[in-house]
Amino acid sequence: MNTETPITEAEIASLVDRFYAKVRVDPEIGPVFNDAVQNWDAHLALLKDFWSTVVRATGRYKGNPLLAHFRLPIEERYFARWLMLFTETANEVMTAPHAEIVVQKANLIAVNMKRVLAFRTGEPGNGY
Repeated sequence: MNTETPITEAEIASLVDRFYAKVRVDPEIGPVFNDAVQNWDAHLALLKDFWSTVVRATGRYKGNPLLAHFRLPIEERYFARWLMLFTETANEVMTAPHAEIVVQKANLIAVNMKRVLAFRTGEPGNGY
């Protein structure tokens, strides 16, 4: 476990809670998330583990986010909205250097997710 990043678990928790509070009420991407998530408390705990693993290399998350999202009706256009809300929230709850770290990770995740989801629809990758 490598937790040398300056980002704390409290910052991750704040980011996840605030970001998904926005997502849940967002008219564009909210319906996708609300239809997919049955238990938000459990899902938020899972997402905190995910971001702790991504940012702090804690290894707490053991799932496969690509496989989980592959089954959802996610359209390419949703990624811009997701990233906009994520960036906005990171800048609200973190210092600029910490926000920059998580936003960079989120952008990489979005690129990878778009590539995988392109296979689902048979699209040639849309230039990603």
